[in-house]
Amino acid sequence: MASLTRKKRTILPGFGLSMGYTVFYLSAIVIVPLSMVFLNTLHMGVQPFINAVTSPRVLASYKLSFSAAFFAAIFDAFAGFLVSWVLVRYRFPGRKLLDSLVDLPFALPTAVAGICFATLYSPVGWLGQFADKWHIGIINTPTGIVIALIFIGFPFVVRTLQPVLEELEPEIEESAYCLGATRLQTFRKILLPHLFPALLTGATLAFARSIGEYGSVIFIAGNLPMKTEIAPLMIMSKLDQFDYAGASAVALVLLLLSFAMLLVLNGVQDWQQKANH
Repeated sequence: MASLTRKKRTILPGFGLSMGYTVFYLSAIVIVPLSMVFLNTLHMGVQPFINAVTSPRVLASYKLSFSAAFFAAIFDAFAGFLVSWVLVRYRFPGRKLLDSLVDLPFALPTAVAGICFATLYSPVGWLGQFADKWHIGIINTPTGIVIALIFIGFPFVVRTLQPVLEELEPEIEESAYCLGATRLQTFRKILLPHLFPALLTGATLAFARSIGEYGSVIFIAGNLPMKTEIAPLMIMSKLDQFDYAGASAVALVLLLLSFAMLLVLNGVQDWQQKANH
C-alpha cells in the first residue's frame, strides 16, 4: 500500500516550482511588455483614443494590412498544403534541401527579404521587367505587399501540416480507392477532416504574422499615404513624431485583434476535436 500511495516521481521538478517558473517567464517575457501598451494609452482618455485609432489614414492602414494578410494567408494555405504533401508523401533527390528552404523565411532577416523583393520586382528587375511590359505594377502597390507577406507566412502552414500528414497513413487513401471512392471524395471525406484543423491553424498563424510584418514590406510598398501604408508603419511614423500615446493606441488595436483571432482559432480547434470524437 505504501508503494501505491507514494507520489509519482518524475525527472522534472514538482508542480509548485514548475508553475512558479512558468508564471515568472510568461510575466517577464510576454505579460509585462505587452501591458505597457495598455498603460501608455490609459492617460489618453476615451475620445483621444478613438480619434487616434479611427483617423482616415490609420483606417486605411488597417484595411490594407488585414486585406493583404488575408489574401496572403489564403495563398499560403493552398501552396503550403501542396508543398507539405510533396515533402511527406514522395521521396526524390534534393528533398532534404527543399525541406530546409521552407524555413528560410524564419532565418532570413525581414529587411533582407524586402530588399530582395524590391530588387527582383522593380521595373528593371528580373521579374519586374516582364510585369512592366504587361503594365502590371508590383512595386509601390498592394500586390507587392501581398507577395512579401506570402513569403514570410509560408513556413507556418507547411510546418503545421507536415506532422499531421506524416501520421496519416497512405493505406487509408488506398482503402478508399478500393471501395470505389474518387480522388475528390477521398480528399473531401477522408483527408480534409483530418487536415483542416492543422490547415486552419497554419493559415491563421500566417495571417497573424503578416498583420505585424514591417521589415519585408516597407521596401516594396513605397509607403504612399492612404495607398500603401501598413499599420506597423503607422506605429513607426507616430514614434518618429514622438507621439507615443498614438503609437500605443494603434498597437493596442492590432494586439487585441490578433489575440481575439487566436482565441477564436482555439475555440474552432476544440470544436473540431469534439466533433471528430
